[in-house]
Amino acid sequence: MSGVYVTGGSMIPMGRYPASSYAGLAVPAVRAALSDAGIGRDQVEEVFCGHTFGGMLAGQRIVKEVGIGGVPVSNVDNACSSGATALHQAYRAVRNGERDVVLVIGVEKLTQFGGGTLPLVTDDPEVAAGLVMPALYAMRAQRYLHERDATVADLAAVSVKARRHGARNPYAQYRTEVTAAGVLAARPIADPLTLLMCCPTGDGAAALVLMSQRARDKVAGPAMRVLASVLHSGRMDLGPRDMLHPQISYDSAADAYAMAGVEPQDLDVVELHDAFSIAELIYYEALGLCAPGDAAKLLASGATTYGGRTVVNPSGGLLAKGHPVGASGAAQVVEMLWQLTGRAGDRQVSEARLGLTHVTGGGISGLDHGACTVHLFEAA
Repeated sequence: MSGVYVTGGSMIPMGRYPASSYAGLAVPAVRAALSDAGIGRDQVEEVFCGHTFGGMLAGQRIVKEVGIGGVPVSNVDNACSSGATALHQAYRAVRNGERDVVLVIGVEKLTQFGGGTLPLVTDDPEVAAGLVMPALYAMRAQRYLHERDATVADLAAVSVKARRHGARNPYAQYRTEVTAAGVLAARPIADPLTLLMCCPTGDGAAALVLMSQRARDKVAGPAMRVLASVLHSGRMDLGPRDMLHPQISYDSAADAYAMAGVEPQDLDVVELHDAFSIAELIYYEALGLCAPGDAAKLLASGATTYGGRTVVNPSGGLLAKGHPVGASGAAQVVEMLWQLTGRAGDRQVSEARLGLTHVTGGGISGLDHGACTVHLFEAA
């Protein structure tokens, strides 16, 4: 086994591109990532492409447009965790000495559905009963308000922070700040969630280059080292569900910390799965950033924004940057690459050296989530 490095990364601005194809979305990110890594297309030895709604052979349709052919191309669907799962597979290929240079792509075009909630598998009993993602997270939010010392204003505060961070990010779908009053007054979606407590639908793409130590030694430029890459699927449990304790995220984070030999308090920056405002509070606890029950207090203290202990979602997170499902996990890692190599511009976290990304994919009856991927990185 050898060290694994992320040596290049790029994304396109997240937004709505109804006239674009999947290849049209991803090719600019791929070309920019290869350039960032200082390599040519002929040096790529394998490709992993994460997407959920891109259809058959999306990865092959993308890389042929940049002249990559003859190498293994694998398409990965793990719902919202697709891009991060593609990265996990690439990490394993490099770590195990099978490849020296691997390209990772995350891409999605949600405008193809015209709006509304994401289409889920209709023969799933919970989906058939109406448990789409906004409904699920609304249930979590109601339970959180019932069990924790928190109010709807705490949910709004998550969105306010996300939009404040996103206003600094030229790649974010939403770049305007909002007030708590504005969040609370926005159109209701699923009580207690309003429109501004929910991530937008949109399109996007991100790409990354992973290298072994020997490959990295041949190129110049900034990079970050992968300290841990963990992927879990959910456990089947048809009994009562603790909606505030997503075991899959707790387990993934614990395994990642053990693999990397670090603690939550060591983190400088985190990009976590805030598809709805309640998710950020729940995942503060799952990732060990605070004790159960203290998430709202942690947010209110300023510990998770600039000047605090650990800046969470400097990109604006899914709430502001957007959530083009298959692209989101890869885009988190591009943001982390820029943060840990000092290239994040106006949203740069001061002296960032250690970071974590976390993304989950759900929508299966009996599982708290279907897939969860956690990565830990350090500046190289």
